[in-house]
Amino acid sequence: MTSSDDPQIQRKLIEILRVVDEHGGAVGARIISDALKERGYPLGERGVRYHLRILDERGLTEGHGYAGRTITESGRREIEEALVHDRIGFIHARLEEMIYQTDFNLEKEQGLVIANITTIKKEDLDDALQILRYLSEHEMSCRIRIIEEGASDHTVVVPKGHVGIATICSATCDGILLKHGIPVNINYGGMLRFDKNQASHYTDLIAYAGTTIDPMKIFTSWKTTSVLDVVETGDGLLLANVRAVPDLARDEASNVLDRVVEAGITDYVTIGDPH
Repeated sequence: MTSSDDPQIQRKLIEILRVVDEHGGAVGARIISDALKERGYPLGERGVRYHLRILDERGLTEGHGYAGRTITESGRREIEEALVHDRIGFIHARLEEMIYQTDFNLEKEQGLVIANITTIKKEDLDDALQILRYLSEHEMSCRIRIIEEGASDHTVVVPKGHVGIATICSATCDGILLKHGIPVNINYGGMLRFDKNQASHYTDLIAYAGTTIDPMKIFTSWKTTSVLDVVETGDGLLLANVRAVPDLARDEASNVLDRVVEAGITDYVTIGDPH
């Protein structure tokens, strides 16, 4: 006999809960069965009734005779928790997908790169560009592209009264390494401490595979980075990613990354010792 804790059954239970919740009222096994088939779960009415009994026992659904079942508040909380679980690792998977699509050619200095898009109010654009120019003058340059409101050559929606600033994401480095036959695992996003112009240590790290939100967005929301301090004094906090390559590919990866820096894709790369 299959246990109700079996992952396959758990997925079906959650999907049944979603069907019942979306119906908005009491719903019977036949309608649930039809809805499940449309979602890729070929479960007959008898199978649906079996799963509904489990949900009833757990207090996640409530029976109403021939009218069918409705979802309980506990059932809705179960769906919310399941949605969080489903999203864990999504950011990591999406990033890996974009890394694979990167095809920037170091020799020709052209090709697809991964971009970060920041939207700011139009009246703040001059100040933002002044800061970016200042960083460029102090060896922290970044290639940018301004995305105007209403532009049609991209998939980013720029709100009315705003402009977008596209910068090259450091994950582009991973795509370039991959194209050179070097496998890369991007493991963490973190806050990197600089002391006397040298990377010292990470003060905080978040694993990409274990979060539903981009770690960099989380750290940015803390408002604790000090980019200008690093430029002007050599001390402060920057955002940085931690990725791993095979130790056997260390020298080749170092050579490729040196060329990546020369191409202006990123400004700072350091390779640590293997653990």
